[in-house]
Amino acid sequence: MFSEALMIALWAFIAGIDLFDGLIHIHRPVVTGLVVGLILGDLKTGLITGATLELVWMGMVPLAGAQPPNVVIGGIIGTAFAILTQQDPKVAVGVAVPFAVAVQGAITLMFTVFSPIMHKADQYAEQADAAGIVRINYLGMLFLGLFYAVIAFLPIYFGADLAKSTVEMLPQWFIGGLAVAGGMMPAIGFAMLLKIMYKQEYAVFLIAGFILATYLKLPLLAVAGIAVCVAGYDYYNNRNNAARTAKKEVRSHGI
Repeated sequence: MFSEALMIALWAFIAGIDLFDGLIHIHRPVVTGLVVGLILGDLKTGLITGATLELVWMGMVPLAGAQPPNVVIGGIIGTAFAILTQQDPKVAVGVAVPFAVAVQGAITLMFTVFSPIMHKADQYAEQADAAGIVRINYLGMLFLGLFYAVIAFLPIYFGADLAKSTVEMLPQWFIGGLAVAGGMMPAIGFAMLLKIMYKQEYAVFLIAGFILATYLKLPLLAVAGIAVCVAGYDYYNNRNNAARTAKKEVRSHGI
């Protein structure tokens, strides 16, 4: 388990830096689930759990100073928990979110402790010392990556067997409660996303998608394909209308 925990810690190091500095989105749960699944030897469970967690975090975006539960640790711990304890991914969601909330609080504290170093960066800026500013930035990335690596390594290496034995001792009603809570989280994530993106004129498409997925039992990829076709038709229709309007304006000015 040491080598697996070390590889997951390395991934946490990379994904943690990507969250704030890389921004190529390899820190997302759908990617983390794939990587952790490959490391722990259960790719299928890793993909399913990662996709489930992605639905949860899809609507959790930072707004001003409010930070959502940490997506990196939530994705890693949730996926590892599902694989190591052989539990349903919905149960893993119920475990991952509280853990991610606690880790995000620790990261906020770490940022607070690190903030005085910014005064040194201001001094380097006044001196036009670009190399000094670069060193401070790399120092911050190093501390952040190491923090993620340690947080990911410790629970997986020391807590894998403990977590499995603890889950086996828990009553079934408690496991069922975690599964129900985990099943609700993707809906909450989408509700938060919809609160930001919702427009009244697009409500008809939301209802149509719900009917296709719920009552007609179409796969999500099929519903997404239909949505792409509708979006493409709407785009080209609007473009053609804009072109016709522009021609009319040109003719009217010419007259």
